[in-house]
Amino acid sequence: MGHGDAHAPGHQNMSGMFADPESDVAGEHWAVVQTTRRSRKRYPDSCVRLVADEAQALAGADHAQGEYPARVYGPSRSSEGVRLYYLIRWLS
Repeated sequence: MGHGDAHAPGHQNMSGMFADPESDVAGEHWAVVQTTRRSRKRYPDSCVRLVADEAQALAGADHAQGEYPARVYGPSRSSEGVRLYYLIRWLS
């Protein structure tokens, strides 16, 4: 298995998601997610804004603009090469 193989040993976390081996920031993050469908379980990185803490996520969200505070895991790379964040939970 090569360095870029997302299924290489040691890259799967306890929830079964695979981290992007080329990223040093994979893990749980506070975030503001922009979406029209909160039922989804994963979001492209273009819809996710990482913030420093839970308070910033709550303060930075604007429900009227489709922005919601969340705890996410990522980034992970999809089979199509898209960087994704997986929803752990919504904060509101």
